[in-house]
Amino acid sequence: MSASKATGDARVEFCGEDYTALASQPFRIGREGDLTVDDNPYLHRQFLMLHCQGGYWQLSNIGGQLAATIADDRGLLQAWLAPGASLPLVFPCTRVWFTAGPTTYEFTVTLDEPPFVPISPDRQGTGATTLGPGTLTADQHLLLVALAEVVLRRGGQSTGNIPSNAAAAARLGWTVTKFNRKLDNVCDKFTRHGVRGLHGDATRLASARRARLVEYALAARLVNVSDLELLPPAERPENWTKVRATD
Repeated sequence: MSASKATGDARVEFCGEDYTALASQPFRIGREGDLTVDDNPYLHRQFLMLHCQGGYWQLSNIGGQLAATIADDRGLLQAWLAPGASLPLVFPCTRVWFTAGPTTYEFTVTLDEPPFVPISPDRQGTGATTLGPGTLTADQHLLLVALAEVVLRRGGQSTGNIPSNAAAAARLGWTVTKFNRKLDNVCDKFTRHGVRGLHGDATRLASARRARLVEYALAARLVNVSDLELLPPAERPENWTKVRATD
């Protein structure tokens, strides 16, 4: 681990486009800003801010409602960035996921001079080690894959829609009752292990819970592209991927 501060610039990659964040000025991300993500009306005009403070790069949530999920590129860190919170970026590459309305987005931040460089062997190469709480049952794992399917298939585009409970249940050949029960079980399990954002009051939308679950599953490496083989063949995948998270 290096004791030096971050003095270099940061590079942001989104949907195949590269942006440079200068250490001398804040870099804003949202519906408007240095990185204009989308004209999605559910997205804050300015949501996240990448900036240098005290010689270190930080990512701050300057929005009022949305949260972001953050993980390093090797699966050593996973964090939830709530409105008003800030997190120092110390790894060479950091991945960020967030959901606005029915759409989940992903971008990466690469530091030219990171203050921390892992030197231990990469134990995440096989995907066998994760940050997940304990062992998932086969059905719980399959549920996560079904919810993350569109995001996994469209990973190169850095955007994707989260299916509704009914659509995901149909994708698996389950009843909605069975799907809801297993979804509750997964959320309860993760919540007991300290994962935030999976339970809330009556005003919290079901789509927000699903989105947070998918973000966590991706950040903690509980699902990956190879898991798509576990899903049953899709009769009409081109129609299924257009389902919006409305329930």
